[in-house]
Amino acid sequence: MTRVFGPAWPSACAWLSALSATILFPRLAAADLVDVLPRVKPSVVAVGTFQRTRSPQFRFLGTGFAVGSGRMVATNAHVVSVPLADDQLESLVIVVPGAPQGSIRKAAKVAADPNADLALLRLDGEPLPVLPLADGSFVAEGRSIAFTGFPIGSALGFTPVTHRGIVAAVTPIGIPQANSGQLNPALIRRLAGDSFRVYQLDATAYPGNSGSPVFDPDSGEVLGIVNMVFVKGTKENALSAPSGITYAIPVSHLRALLLDVR
Repeated sequence: MTRVFGPAWPSACAWLSALSATILFPRLAAADLVDVLPRVKPSVVAVGTFQRTRSPQFRFLGTGFAVGSGRMVATNAHVVSVPLADDQLESLVIVVPGAPQGSIRKAAKVAADPNADLALLRLDGEPLPVLPLADGSFVAEGRSIAFTGFPIGSALGFTPVTHRGIVAAVTPIGIPQANSGQLNPALIRRLAGDSFRVYQLDATAYPGNSGSPVFDPDSGEVLGIVNMVFVKGTKENALSAPSGITYAIPVSHLRALLLDVR
């Protein structure tokens, strides 16, 4: 008689369980993100300037997202650091994708923290749906994340795009240089100290993703704000050969900036 169950049966069961987990868990994670995205996307906006006499009238600068009362938009300080042409009636605005009417909303910069590369804009009109901000200082390395924004928005348009990955490291904001000639005082202070650390992500971001919210794929809580992509060589390399290394500012710095405004 052929023996159906033998000593190898327990190990076979364990192998099948491991295989099932490998197959099912990514699907469950993807399902969580599918459920969360409809709550995240209405809060994500394109940040730029508007000038009626030029073509195109809207100049895209980066991504932002609604926080606080819904009349505040968080983005990077470097996104809104461009000077406005007052004599040509250029104004700072945000574009709300998918809004049938009044998708362009006038904005004003009300606070900025250049050291953390963060800025807050105040909007005219009705509030937008806000994203919740996570508590705590840092999340653990290996934590799953996603971010939504407008990569290469001026070319690809203003449909919110989502990328996902993990927190690969919590690291000093300065990137070590190949030789001493490439160092500057600000970079030396960042590398020498431990006071300002950021998230290094393994997800690929592109120009236009600056200011994108980095959020928990399960809850939609904001964990950080994309602010830099590591580009080796010219900026064009970010399009032809993206590095897959992205940096984000921890959300604790945004919470502090919001307290200053209130």
